[in-house]
Amino acid sequence: MNATTYLGDKPINRIGFGAMQLAGPGVFGPPRDPDAARAVLRRAIELGVDHIDTAQYYGPDVVNDLIREALRPYPRNLKLVTKVGARRDDRGAWLPAQSPAELRAGVEDNLRSLQVERMDLVNLRLLNPEAPGDLLAEQLGALEDLRNEGKLDLIGISEAGVGAVRRALELLDIAEVQNAYSVVNRSGEDVLELCMERQIAFVPYFPLGSAFTGGPRQLARDPVIAGVANRRGIAVTQVALAWLLSRYERMLLIPGTSSVRHLEENMQAATVELDDRDLAELENATPLGDPLAGARD
Repeated sequence: MNATTYLGDKPINRIGFGAMQLAGPGVFGPPRDPDAARAVLRRAIELGVDHIDTAQYYGPDVVNDLIREALRPYPRNLKLVTKVGARRDDRGAWLPAQSPAELRAGVEDNLRSLQVERMDLVNLRLLNPEAPGDLLAEQLGALEDLRNEGKLDLIGISEAGVGAVRRALELLDIAEVQNAYSVVNRSGEDVLELCMERQIAFVPYFPLGSAFTGGPRQLARDPVIAGVANRRGIAVTQVALAWLLSRYERMLLIPGTSSVRHLEENMQAATVELDDRDLAELENATPLGDPLAGARD
C-alpha cells in the first residue's frame, strides 16, 4: 500500500491529523490541558504528519491558536487545510456563514489566527449537500477571487452530494472532497466513485464513526470488525483506517484525537494491509448510516 499520494498536484502522506478534538467539549472553548493538546500536535509532526485539517470556528480560534503556538514556525512541508461556511455564537451554537462575504471573512480569520499568508487548501463546507447552482457559483467564485489574491492555494468542497461536486467541477478545479464516510457509513459511495473517476482526493471525516453513533466503541462492538482486529492482532481503529486506505489510492485520512497514544495507534494504520479475506468479511460490517442525516431533515 502506498504511504503517499497527491492533494491536487502536491505530494502528501496519506494519514494526516484532524485537529477538531483539541478544543473543549462541543468543539467550544479551550481544552482542559492545552499543554497536552500542543504535545499531540508536536508528536504528529514527529510521526510524519504533513497535513493538518482545522477551522477557525473550532473553539472558535482555540484550535488554530494551539496549532500556531505548537508548530510555528511551521515545517516547510506542512499543509494547513481549513474550511469555511459556518460560525459560532457566544454560547457555542453552530450557525451558517455561507454568503461570499462571510466566506471571505472566514478565510481571513484563518490567516490571522494561524499567522500565515496563504492557506494550502480551503474547503467550502456546504449546508445543503445539493446546493443551488447559482449560490454554489457565487461561493466558489469568492474562493477563486481569494486564490487570485494569493490567500489560498487549493479549493475543496465538503459535505457535498454528487450533483454539487459535478457542478463545482464545471466551475473550477477541485482538489479534494471531504465527506462523512467510513466502514460503517458508506452512504456517500457515489461521491467517492466520482472522485475515483476524476482522480480527486477524498478525505473522509468521521473515519472511525462519530460521537453520534458511538465512535470507536461502536466499532469494537461490531463482531465483524472486532473479528478482523483480533485475528490480525491490531486495534479496531486500525482496521477501520486500513479499510479506508484500501478503497482508493487518493484516500487521505485525518483521524483526530487529543491523546498521544491514540495518535500513535492511528498512524500505525499506514503499515496495515488488509488481505482479501479481511476485506470480504468487512463487507458485512453493520452499517450505521450517515451520522449527519438527521440534522439535515
